[in-house]
Amino acid sequence: MSINIKNLREQKHLTQEELAKESGISIRTIQRIEAGQEPKGHTAKALAKALRLDIDTLNKTPSTERNYSLIKIINLSSVFVFSIPLLNIIVPLIIMKFYKQFNSITKQILSLQILWTIVSTLIFFIAGFLKTTLSLSRHLMLWVFVVLILVNIILILVNTASIDKNKKLFFKLNFSFI
Repeated sequence: MSINIKNLREQKHLTQEELAKESGISIRTIQRIEAGQEPKGHTAKALAKALRLDIDTLNKTPSTERNYSLIKIINLSSVFVFSIPLLNIIVPLIIMKFYKQFNSITKQILSLQILWTIVSTLIFFIAGFLKTTLSLSRHLMLWVFVVLILVNIILILVNTASIDKNKKLFFKLNFSFI
């Protein structure tokens, strides 16, 4: 909503000071909202009234906020660090934060990588346990590692193609870790 507030304010040709005066909200609060803090309750209602909008219109995030090229980069950034634990989460998170791309798609990308890290770690430990318990091939761990990496790369590439073609993820969760 922060970019939405700034865009709406600029469309009405208002400065932050003028919006603060019309809404009865401090300039510092307006600055915080435009920097990313979500307005709630009285503040959201006062902004809606000052901008002459209903609260639902104020809460809508315009689709122009989504930079799909950047979303694809955020998704692909996990591929380049797939073999280093947790970097497949940290690198996209840094890019999201730096470019202020916290939307439903980028949150799902990060949630998928968090879930993938948890699941692949469990699979790797289970494979290690089975290898020692059942005296399986010494190459089992290498094969498990390679398969896990390939599955993650496929997941990332399919989602990138889906973002490019359909502006949405092909693989997504029904919940979010973020």
